[in-house]
Amino acid sequence: MTNQDELIPVGKIIGTHGIKGLLKVYSYSGNIQSLQSASTLYLKDKEGQLSEYRVKSVAAHAGGFILGLDNFTDINQVLFLIGSELCLRLSHLPVPDEDEYYWRDLIGLTVLTDQGDELGTLVDIFETGSSDIYVVRGSSKEYLIPAIADVISHVDIPGKKMIITPLDGLLDL
Repeated sequence: MTNQDELIPVGKIIGTHGIKGLLKVYSYSGNIQSLQSASTLYLKDKEGQLSEYRVKSVAAHAGGFILGLDNFTDINQVLFLIGSELCLRLSHLPVPDEDEYYWRDLIGLTVLTDQGDELGTLVDIFETGSSDIYVVRGSSKEYLIPAIADVISHVDIPGKKMIITPLDGLLDL
């Protein structure tokens, strides 16, 4: 698999919708366009096994998506898919704008303050509605860093580091 064929997690199946085999998807990005433009997607089950499926329909619903897959027309046919992670090929995703990054590119970055103090490694990201929160784990402390322009000074993906300018009191929490 070439780098452009690399599979990127974009969401997780969290349940069913109705009785006609539709699935509720929690989206990692909220971006419906890449999912709507994909003719196929991959589901990774709890054991890490990948299976390819043809997309029948995608619709926005309650902050996530409702997904229909070809050949599934009944709730009982899709129950085994709940908990699976939804992945798309990297080549199916839009190129991020300047100062936009895929979460997968940020996880693992070393986070430093603009004064040169190393805080730790970015280990997780979660959405709050207004902005993402970066979870940075140091040797003895964990920091929650808001992903806002006032705080994130510089992101260097090739150099695997992020520079932040902490707001007053941010690192004291």
